[in-house]
Amino acid sequence: MQFDDDARLDTSEVQDVRGSRLPGGRAAMGGGFAGVIALVLGLLFGTDQFGLSAEDTGAPTATMSSEAQVQEQCRTGSDANSRQDCRTVAVVNSVQDFWGSEFGRRGGTYTPASTVFFTNQVATACGSATSAVGPFYCPGDRRVYLDLGFFDELRTKFGSSGGPFAQAYVVAHEYGHHVQNLMGTLTRAQDGRTGENSNAVKVELQADCYGGVWARHATTTPTESTGRPLITSLTDADIRDGLDAAAAVGDDRIQERYQGRVTPETWTHGSAQQRQQWFYRGFESGDMAQCDTFR
Repeated sequence: MQFDDDARLDTSEVQDVRGSRLPGGRAAMGGGFAGVIALVLGLLFGTDQFGLSAEDTGAPTATMSSEAQVQEQCRTGSDANSRQDCRTVAVVNSVQDFWGSEFGRRGGTYTPASTVFFTNQVATACGSATSAVGPFYCPGDRRVYLDLGFFDELRTKFGSSGGPFAQAYVVAHEYGHHVQNLMGTLTRAQDGRTGENSNAVKVELQADCYGGVWARHATTTPTESTGRPLITSLTDADIRDGLDAAAAVGDDRIQERYQGRVTPETWTHGSAQQRQQWFYRGFESGDMAQCDTFR
């Protein structure tokens, strides 16, 4: 995956709170809900639905040093080609450029969502969370939350081949949830059911498919700064890395690795095969209408 060296990156779409701490240093975790009901859908184990603390529901606050670091060091596509955090900024820009264009083409309006870089723990409108939950989207504040250390874990803990596009797949998946939130389909997973045919799984697979749709158009969607696509090249090897990452976080792969057996009745994200299938369906068609996992 290559970026246009001369393209300007929009760092306003990313908030960097790495190195900051929650008020009081608290991080409430668990599998239930408290205070308010929130739907937080991400990649790991189906445990992105974390316990909420009524005291820690505000938006994160960036420190001057961390915010300035991204603004100073992530200016162009050349920076994205050489730095992981800048590459993630560029992927966020590309994903949102596409969805803005796609919503407009369909007569709608896309509302952008920020991505928050954090380390260890973070306060959100959905409660406070630690890095253990993995990347997640909070519909309460319409933000994607990401500890960049997860990209190393994707390879070392979950067996993904890794690579820049594996990381891009993660970001595109979470923005798929934002698209679902804007379209009113994200709430379908709120019935609390699990299993291979549950709405929770269908929501996750649709987010994978939306990620594939973006990937199809990533090298043709122009940016405002140059009028040219921010991403200049996606190879077959990049797509294979994305498919490998999708498989690595399949419920069956994770269950087999960590509990030694597969229990489909507890699935919340879908099997490795399903996740690959729906990502590739989106990529092959380039059409979000082909992502109706509920049908």
